[in-house]
Amino acid sequence: MFPGKKKIVTLSFCIKGGVLNMRFGDRFLQQWRIRVAESWILDGSRVLDIGCYQGEFFQHMGDRIVDSIGIDPLASEIKTENYVLLKSTFNPPTNFISDSFDAIVILATMEHMLDTDSIAMECARILRPAGRVVITVPSPLVDRIIDILVYIRVLDGMSMEEHHGFLPSQLPHIFHKASLSLLAWRQFQLGLNNLFVFEKEG
Repeated sequence: MFPGKKKIVTLSFCIKGGVLNMRFGDRFLQQWRIRVAESWILDGSRVLDIGCYQGEFFQHMGDRIVDSIGIDPLASEIKTENYVLLKSTFNPPTNFISDSFDAIVILATMEHMLDTDSIAMECARILRPAGRVVITVPSPLVDRIIDILVYIRVLDGMSMEEHHGFLPSQLPHIFHKASLSLLAWRQFQLGLNNLFVFEKEG
């Protein structure tokens, strides 16, 4: 971390008319995450997207999802035929009914959360039997790369400083304690990102 610089945990954004707009590089990486995650979501699933931003994952899934909900403190609240977006944070305990979602996606968001144990327990509660939690989380090296790029002014960055030194290797233990089994774990984006898939017993 460079002196006098805040930790930046997402790549460059710009603001136009009060709305955050992703730059090309951020959009490219986001779409890459979405493509990696989508294959783990069964057609006709009811999905909860924690950290949905503006619903890009749902837009990509289209008619393959039903009655889904996205939550994000930066979301613009909208309602479509297949999903709604809520401007909110995910703070357990929630008002969601137990066993009410077929899948939960948490893309580039888990590393921003402090009480990961509670997050995992709540996911297990609201997930239906045989349901999946699909997570992407960056490798720790990403922090150092972004620090350098911000320092030399290659990136503008977005000041959301909640990375908390999160290690991807912690996730299997966290979700195992919530009785969710690890179904898959692999790296992508040249080893700088991790995909985890957990499953609730059927």
